[in-house]
Amino acid sequence: MSHMAERRVQLADGTARAPGLRAAWSLPATVAGLVAVVVSFAGPSLIILAAASAGGLSTAETTSWLWAVSIGSGLTCLTLSLVTRQPVITAWSTPGAALLLGSLSGHDFSDVVGAYLVCAVVTLLLAVTGAFGRILAAIPGEILAAVLAGVLVPFLLGAVTAAGSSPAIGLAVVASFLVGRRFAPRYAVLLALVVGVVAAVVAGTMGDVHVELEIARPVWTAPTFDLGTVVGIGLPLLLVTLSAQNGPGLEMLRVSGYQPNPRLLVGGTAVAWALLAPFGAHGINLAAITAGICTGPQAHPARERRYVAGVVCGLAYLLVGLFAGGLVEIFHAVPTVLVATVAGVALLGALTGALRGMFVTAGGDSAPARVVEPAVVAFLVTASGVLWWRVGSAFWGLVLGVLVWLVLSVGVARAARKPTRTGEGAEADAPPPRRTEREPDELGRRG
Repeated sequence: MSHMAERRVQLADGTARAPGLRAAWSLPATVAGLVAVVVSFAGPSLIILAAASAGGLSTAETTSWLWAVSIGSGLTCLTLSLVTRQPVITAWSTPGAALLLGSLSGHDFSDVVGAYLVCAVVTLLLAVTGAFGRILAAIPGEILAAVLAGVLVPFLLGAVTAAGSSPAIGLAVVASFLVGRRFAPRYAVLLALVVGVVAAVVAGTMGDVHVELEIARPVWTAPTFDLGTVVGIGLPLLLVTLSAQNGPGLEMLRVSGYQPNPRLLVGGTAVAWALLAPFGAHGINLAAITAGICTGPQAHPARERRYVAGVVCGLAYLLVGLFAGGLVEIFHAVPTVLVATVAGVALLGALTGALRGMFVTAGGDSAPARVVEPAVVAFLVTASGVLWWRVGSAFWGLVLGVLVWLVLSVGVARAARKPTRTGEGAEADAPPPRRTEREPDELGRRG
């Protein structure tokens, strides 16, 4: 057996060995990686284009922006998935791009690039020092799972709404997915995609595609640093990237049964972000929503073989980045209802795992009320989509969930250690054990 075939994948439920790339390849994992890229470009890329237009960027600068986030996502997906043998899905910060919609105008673009670079460096420092991992390890897993569920729920609700707007396509996708889940679970998403494309063609909703394949030319913008821009754009961008992307991205891997390394994964994406910021990259980070498509059983029943989805996703990102200007038009021709419903059925498993993690401890017992109630608060605030002081709902959901947990938990652990008059401990009220950065998350056993 080759050295690559001997490498272990860090799973939460044992010491399964990750086979080499050729042995691990499967059609479902390949489809999962491709669907993740389609979802990334069919919608979020429009936010980048809108932000670039609002900020008065030239066509060359806009193309360079798309090139930078595509190449950065591709390199990190490919490299980190191969190194860790986990389906590490990376992307650009979608909430960060939305934040920039009303922020770019009024700032010199070189100052904006400088703010990007500051964010990347701070993220790298938080990762390599272990500070980010320690912060996440100190937060109950139920709250982290709640934030992840809150990030996913609006997306799936949007899929339901989209399916209702075009019942023919929506019903075709859902029905074919259910048939696939019943008789061929490994190919359920592929079947839904194929049937959905056929339904869209029959309904005449596929857009016209006029593609000119031309290699994208990145444009270098020398960063300059302005305190007002760093505080006004950089700080909110840093908060939403850490709380709405990297945090849920790590939790998605955990609830899927993996043991992610925050230093490596967050640090690796931060390095790519720093290198590509002068070309317009506003954020390279772990993906949350599209990661759910590639980390669950729909990618492959065997966890140790799902890393192929990350490899395929990375290669597809690189291809799109190479021809950024032309290939994006292909994704825009795909009906929104088709993208939304296929992604929605692919994310059902991820949402199920996250919701389960809100109410069940890492040991498999029911979580105590003082942890469940903060988790519900975190879920509701995150799912609400609120935007306070230009910072998104995932950050506020995490903050408020932790605050409620602290209020309900202060002094409880100390009281729980004191024996009662009958000599019985109060173990039922003791807080669940916190995970350390190196401890496996056993939620994956049930996911």
